Order: sequence, then structure tokens, then C-alpha cells
Amino acid sequence: MISWLMVNRDASLDALLLLDGDTFFADAEGEYWVKFSVQQVQVTQMRPHGLHYSLTLHDRSGTRLLGFDNAHAIREGTGPGARTRIEYDHLHSGERVRFYVYQDAATLLADFWTEVEAILQKRSTQP
Repeated sequence: MISWLMVNRDASLDALLLLDGDTFFADAEGEYWVKFSVQQVQVTQMRPHGLHYSLTLHDRSGTRLLGFDNAHAIREGTGPGARTRIEYDHLHSGERVRFYVYQDAATLLADFWTEVEAILQKRSTQP
């Protein structure tokens, strides 16, 4: 008998979970590095995918340049139009924080690396 969990399991989840605790250089010169923290947790309204994660890009001094995480709720905007979501998924890009729509582990990794590449490309062209 095949269970619902086996049929609907995110096949990319194992790859993401294996990255937990890993740190890698993100460029050939060793100027930038990425860090992964990923744990399975109980499924809740805040973490409906059952993951607690933080994927970050740092510069040589340790300053976080980019972060995809679900460590806390965020509020977007100010005043009466500001929104707070129940889901914690969001990304930090410099000082800016915006909501992130989690689809699956593979998309999270792809989106993270796309943003990392864009930041590294931009920084490599700056004088």
C-alpha cells in the first residue's frame, strides 16, 4: 500500500536537508560565502511545509547580503496598508525585506542561487 506521504513527498527535500550546517564559498576568490541551516519541524500555520530554514549570502566581513528564511513573521509596508502574513517565509536583500512564496525545496534553492548570482554579478561590475 502506498501512503499519501510517499505519493506527495517533495523529492528535492532530501537534498535541501543535506545542506544543513554547510558553508560554501560562493565565488572563486573567496570573497563571498553562503550558509545553510535547514531542519524539519512540525507542520504549523506559520511553517506549513514543515521546514525551518535560513539560506544566507555573506561578504568577506560577515555582513549578510541576502537571506531566505522563515525565522519570524514580517510586516510589509507602513501605515494602514501594511500587511503581516501568517506564513513566515520571506527574504532579506540588504535592508529590504519582502514576502517569499515557498513552493518546494527545489524552487527555494533555485531562487536562492538566482539571487546570489545576481548580487555577485552586480558587485563584480562595480568599481
